Amino acid sequence: MEAFLGLFLLLAPFIFGYFWFKSYRKYKKLYEKYEEIIEIDEEIEKREKELIDYGVKKDIYNRLKEQIAIYDDEIEMIELGLYKPQFDFDDSELYKDKLNRIRAKQKEMMSDKTAIICTQEWTVEGSKSKGKTMTNRNIRLVSRAFNNECDAIISKVKWNNVQKAKERIVKATDAINKLSESMAININSDYLSLKLKELALTHEYIEKKQEEKEQQAEIRQQMREETKLEQEVLKAQKEEEKYIKMFEKAKSDAEKSTGSKLEVLQEKMKQLENDLFEAHSKSQRAKSMAEQTRAGHVYIISNIGSFGENVYKIGMTRRLEPLDRVKELGDASVPFVFDVHAMIYSEDAPGMEKSLHRAFEDKRVNLVNNRKEFFKVSLDEIKVKAQNYMKDVEFIETIEAREYRESLSIRLKKEEIVNEEFPPSL
Repeated sequence: MEAFLGLFLLLAPFIFGYFWFKSYRKYKKLYEKYEEIIEIDEEIEKREKELIDYGVKKDIYNRLKEQIAIYDDEIEMIELGLYKPQFDFDDSELYKDKLNRIRAKQKEMMSDKTAIICTQEWTVEGSKSKGKTMTNRNIRLVSRAFNNECDAIISKVKWNNVQKAKERIVKATDAINKLSESMAININSDYLSLKLKELALTHEYIEKKQEEKEQQAEIRQQMREETKLEQEVLKAQKEEEKYIKMFEKAKSDAEKSTGSKLEVLQEKMKQLENDLFEAHSKSQRAKSMAEQTRAGHVYIISNIGSFGENVYKIGMTRRLEPLDRVKELGDASVPFVFDVHAMIYSEDAPGMEKSLHRAFEDKRVNLVNNRKEFFKVSLDEIKVKAQNYMKDVEFIETIEAREYRESLSIRLKKEEIVNEEFPPSL
């Protein structure tokens, strides 16, 4: 027995080694067979852990981003949305009056001690009087902190941060209430509501003032147009009177002349008669336009160098010389002059202009201010709509843009010189 046991102990390592080697080969074959699947499972497990970790960190990032965004005015328009006015007053004075009443109500709440309230009666060293003094002092501190914070936010309100400003005031309220919680002091929700109304009113008041400013500028422009038209009427009348006098003098001289001198005067009278006819027609047209408050010219112009392709201004003028208005538009405020594609006389120019504007309402370049009369549209589309309104409308389809194209050419030549690898000569 002892001999058998000794033999077993001697052979045991070899036996275990054999079975271990056999199992290893079997495991190796299985691993090689399913290696890709095992690695995929491990990769999936790894990715799932990373995804969970990413989700946790992304939530933290989003919360931080939201908190930071409250104090960041430089936000994208897509995140901005459109501000919906809370008030709908016709003029800025009504906004101002409402704003004054809101501020007066705030002062009233501060005086009545209902703006910032303490929900607990404190005692200091056993004294209620001292406790009341401490409470009043703390209320003043909270009031000053909250009012100063709101004043700073409201003073900086603009079209692109009004919603963020509202969030800041609400966040400031929550923060101050939390800090003063141990003193049982908090900001009255009605007082907060008044501050938010003050914010909205301040914003809308500023917007209304700007709108009125633009309306006044438009009225002044219309007055300048009327003044120019009156000046053109007087100029046309004086020109007609000048030709009448010259014609009458030539006629008087002809009655006293004979021979070759008479022939010269008769020829001169024919020329003066033509000039007088043109001057009279111009004078009558000017009078007619002055008397008909809706008569004028609707113009279609473009400025490819300033605004790009397929952008057209559709406007109107009541001047006798409508191109003068186009020249004014192409002054120093834009780098290039406008190309005129149509100058349409109409006895109801405002009506025609409004009809064209309405047809391309969704193609306005400026979707906020309708007084900006630029449209992203093809000239063919404008032509169709204009001819529906008035059939004999003529259009110049060529975009000359001479100064713009010459500027491009000069710029290209300069770039070619700079980019030359070797000069043409030494």
